[in-house]
Amino acid sequence: MRTFVYGLLFAALSLNAAAQSTAKRPNIIFILADDLGYGDVGFQGQRIIHTPNIDRMAASGMRFTQFYAGTAVCAPSRASLMTGLHTGHTVIRGNRGFKPEGQYPLADSSLTIASVLQEQGYTTGAFGKWGLGYPGSTGEPLKKGFTTFFGYNCQSLAHNYYPDHLWDNGQRLELPGNLHSDSVYSADLIHQHALHFLDEQHDHPFFLFLAYTLPHAALQVPHDSVYYAYIQQLHESPRTPGPNDKKSDYTFEPYPHAAFASMVSRFDKYVGEIRKKVQELGIADNTLIIFSSDNGPHREGGGDPVFFHGSGQFRGIKRDLYEGGIREPFIAEWPGKIKAGSVSNYTGTFWDLFPTFEELTGTPITPSIDGLSILPVFYGKSRPAKEHEFLYWEFHENGGRQAVRWGRWKGIRQGVNTNADAPIELYDLEKDPEEKKDIASQHPDIVARIKADMQQSHRYNKDWPLLANEISAAGGK
Repeated sequence: MRTFVYGLLFAALSLNAAAQSTAKRPNIIFILADDLGYGDVGFQGQRIIHTPNIDRMAASGMRFTQFYAGTAVCAPSRASLMTGLHTGHTVIRGNRGFKPEGQYPLADSSLTIASVLQEQGYTTGAFGKWGLGYPGSTGEPLKKGFTTFFGYNCQSLAHNYYPDHLWDNGQRLELPGNLHSDSVYSADLIHQHALHFLDEQHDHPFFLFLAYTLPHAALQVPHDSVYYAYIQQLHESPRTPGPNDKKSDYTFEPYPHAAFASMVSRFDKYVGEIRKKVQELGIADNTLIIFSSDNGPHREGGGDPVFFHGSGQFRGIKRDLYEGGIREPFIAEWPGKIKAGSVSNYTGTFWDLFPTFEELTGTPITPSIDGLSILPVFYGKSRPAKEHEFLYWEFHENGGRQAVRWGRWKGIRQGVNTNADAPIELYDLEKDPEEKKDIASQHPDIVARIKADMQQSHRYNKDWPLLANEISAAGGK
């Protein structure tokens, strides 16, 4: 009898120890802006739009000066983040839509970081825009590792901030008030659900993916005091619709500069409220918070990255593989673990976050992914244990584009969908970060090396329905 009692006691203590061990595993919050440029935030030099909460986060954590998105447009960039694969290997390589709503899905075989963490006992929540699989497909969020999802399944429908419905854990949530007036602002509702998730799950290890839709077009924001303050501050006169506005799918906005600035400010407010909630719940010391954007700034629906200097000093915007289209603001904050006010010049990418989160949580690194953990950089090392030889991007719209960064060198190739031997532009980012001077003719050996890297990096994936000329031009099999 005594042995039996001791056995029960030992089992109970073991379970309690395991529970305590699980409870101490770090939480992860990834805050992703939509079409926010490198220069659209204060800590990167923005002077018109105020982002005090993001700036405080930068002061409390580590900011990266050379961090890159998965590519230059929404769906494939997010696929790279979720799968740890660059766009030469991902299933999702473009924004291909499905009717009545949604995008081409992640395949059943596609492993996401959310699935990995869920298998490790994490509660996983996604709030905002998905765009990686239409409802009922193999790529919908609840089939890709998320315990909870609230927001837009379809990124095209996310162009309207007053939709007639959103998705709540696979169920369509009707918003009938928006059929007749601007009743429910979707971004606010999504944010409220995210805060509720924190309230409900803070005592258990969690991964929270906050894929906010701000400041993507359409330029829509509630006409609150911040909005009108910006109109006054910018001395902006209302504009009338032009020919391009009439052809656009986006809602016309008469005060586009004020609307965009207000959307960024609203996003900044969300960031502040998430950080405040984490502190109020007493979990800040055990929570890594990351902030970034999925690609460069947009000019749809009245967006004006030139006016706001949205790309910072860099050339290009959304859909460009120049630096302005893929280099993003990036902050990692974790009190007591990441040095406050630190700056890293390490060249990191979205596909590095998959193994970084695995190492952070004590999970074995998944083989056959492209990412390399940058956790040592978070902890103060100038370089991780293993580095990329080069970085690769491809983009399947606007004629097809490829880019390689190899150390100081950046190679870009345009029009690859129709020209298998399109010329490569070459830039020295140390001397010419603005990519103003193409020096390909001066360095044929570097160009040849980058061309080989491009050919090596693109691989045919049976789950992505590439056109034959896309495959051939990109040098794949």
